[in-house]
Amino acid sequence: QVQLVESGGGLVQTGGSLRLSCAASVSLFNIAAITWYRQAPGKQRELVAQIATGGTTNYADSVKGRFTISKDDAKNTVYLQMNSLKPEDTAVYYCTSGGPGFGSWGQGTQVTVSS
Repeated sequence: QVQLVESGGGLVQTGGSLRLSCAASVSLFNIAAITWYRQAPGKQRELVAQIATGGTTNYADSVKGRFTISKDDAKNTVYLQMNSLKPEDTAVYYCTSGGPGFGSWGQGTQVTVSS
């Protein structure tokens, strides 16, 4: 069972930046893809960004041009660089080796963007 640990969340003002990290207990080469999801209070969990083993990336329209997903295979870590943050980015951010209902999930990290 893969273990994933997120870190890097916090409180930031509108327009600010944060970098989230997702550290995996196994080599990223053993995981087909790592996906960041987020869930805001009262809202459904939504996909934010995904990176596959080969480096292919995918983003939600709402974060394109502002967020960048990347990985360091040597550190078994996936990053989510978040720039130009907006209050609507406020949510708990999770990384997963699977998707809703399957795979391993981290405990989540809170991101709060103040207006």
